Amino acid sequence: MAGHSKWNNIKQRKGAQDAKRGKIFQKLSREIYVAAKQGEDPEMNPALRMVLDKARAENMPKDNINRAIKKATDPNVGDDFDEVVYEGYGPEGVGIIVYGLTDNHNRTSANVRSTFGKNHGNMGETGSVSFQFDRKGYIVIEREGLEVDEDEMLMAVLEAGAEDMNVEEEVFEIYTEPTDLASVRDQLEKDFTLARAELTMIPNITIDISPEASEKLEQLVDALEDDDDVTEVIHNANY
Repeated sequence: MAGHSKWNNIKQRKGAQDAKRGKIFQKLSREIYVAAKQGEDPEMNPALRMVLDKARAENMPKDNINRAIKKATDPNVGDDFDEVVYEGYGPEGVGIIVYGLTDNHNRTSANVRSTFGKNHGNMGETGSVSFQFDRKGYIVIEREGLEVDEDEMLMAVLEAGAEDMNVEEEVFEIYTEPTDLASVRDQLEKDFTLARAELTMIPNITIDISPEASEKLEQLVDALEDDDDVTEVIHNANY
């Protein structure tokens, strides 16, 4: 993990995401709704706590969050969404994993397959790409204003129970085992402000691609993220 920066990919996507802020909030509302179906108290519902952290990292308004939770607890609302995962390839063999929430599997599968085909990629079979990634907890602490050097931060991170840390110019990226994310997050929150805390997939195999392929990959990721049913797109390309 050390040496790979998920944060660089987040920054790469930020401009495009800012332009689609309303759609991002819509997707987060769906994720909050699904998580809140298991209980509206985030202290008792780790899945809800995780998605609320994600929503706050995207500066989602509290009113939007509260509406999604209220909708989930309304017995008169019958929406039912399932999590779906698709795997595929982008230009120059980049591995891509697409996560979504859908109430119509046939529609979502057809749309994702079509998007791959129209944008320099192709959808693969289950398991064709996922072996190139590991499920990890991921925490980001911004360095601006911190009076903590790299060695001190590493000690704090390891004492909190994390397994690795990557240092970037703007942030500290912290990685945990999936089951340790909540406890590490809670420990670090005592001393630091977290910019991000989530479960994600981190590539264990990365691919360097050409500038031309990078442009095509951005086009593909943009098109996938534009699908209302898609919640997250992860790839293993180095920019």
